[in-house]
Amino acid sequence: MKIVVLAGGISTEREISIVSGTMVCKALRSRGHRAILVDVFCGDDRLLAEAKNAEKKEETESAFPEDYDVDAAAEYIRSFDGKLDRMKKRGFFFGPNVIELCKRADAVFMALHGSNGEDGKIQAAFELIGIPYTGCSYLGSALAMDKNLTKQLFRENGVPTPNGIVLHKGREVKPASANGVGLPCVVKPACGGSSVGVSIPRTEKDYREAVEDAFSYEDVLIVEQYIKGREFSCGIVDGEAYPVIEIAPLHGFYDYTNKYKAGSTVETCPADISRELSEKIQKACLKAYHALHLNSYGRVDVMMDEEENVYCLEANTLPGMTPTSLLPQEAAALGIDFPSLCEKLIEVSVRDS
Repeated sequence: MKIVVLAGGISTEREISIVSGTMVCKALRSRGHRAILVDVFCGDDRLLAEAKNAEKKEETESAFPEDYDVDAAAEYIRSFDGKLDRMKKRGFFFGPNVIELCKRADAVFMALHGSNGEDGKIQAAFELIGIPYTGCSYLGSALAMDKNLTKQLFRENGVPTPNGIVLHKGREVKPASANGVGLPCVVKPACGGSSVGVSIPRTEKDYREAVEDAFSYEDVLIVEQYIKGREFSCGIVDGEAYPVIEIAPLHGFYDYTNKYKAGSTVETCPADISRELSEKIQKACLKAYHALHLNSYGRVDVMMDEEENVYCLEANTLPGMTPTSLLPQEAAALGIDFPSLCEKLIEVSVRDS
């Protein structure tokens, strides 16, 4: 297959997206696919120019060359890092040749994370154009990206979730003792990912600082009941709940550093819990998945308190895709290696499109 692995972008998770995209592209190439790595925002002036210089009948094949240096492509994408603010002024999102390359592909593997990638906007554009892509539809992506809407849909559909409120920038922020949630609590941007801007304040002073910090990322925040206990995640692929994985940071909570710094978190898959408890978590995650109108694949994060009550926190519609990311670890527990998982995600997504 000719595959565009779409990565990069302008979200706070740009670098993680590049890492995911690089690993996916290498995995697909190892299976004989003509995969290329493309930055959705910065584009690629090279491959299409080379293709247009080839014989007309070879144009599409030339855009997806047999010999291809994935690491060099990743470095090309990173070469734009210091230019993004200036490039944002151009007034449009898709980079040079991105749409053209995606139209020439058999499928687009969405290795994007965060806003303008995981929020349904690109998915909606691709559906209008007729470009097949991996992951959830534009509707499910948009609903899952907004943690406020996620929480509302969880409540309406009987999905267990922590109590929480919404804060808007520029409006009055009540003290934690008077906001209905109390302390300790979790403060997080409503549409962020990778735990960027997330804090767990335990005093009023910490709470004020946490809100101020989170508002530096977004204008809408979620303040949520803090659940003391164990954290788990469960991937869902093609309607099947994968083995539950437990996430245990050595220090603090599962923030950006603990997610991506090697050795900072112990991840156990399958989780060391009873079969009954594992099935309880899987059932809650499937209920959350369907409440958000998700399809193809995704991942749901949960907390379990000391009484073994399960609370769904949020859903991730484009989970991290490196061999050590959570969903690939869950797949490995089923005997599915990383390249096979990448192919499976393409298969189920294209079939559902």
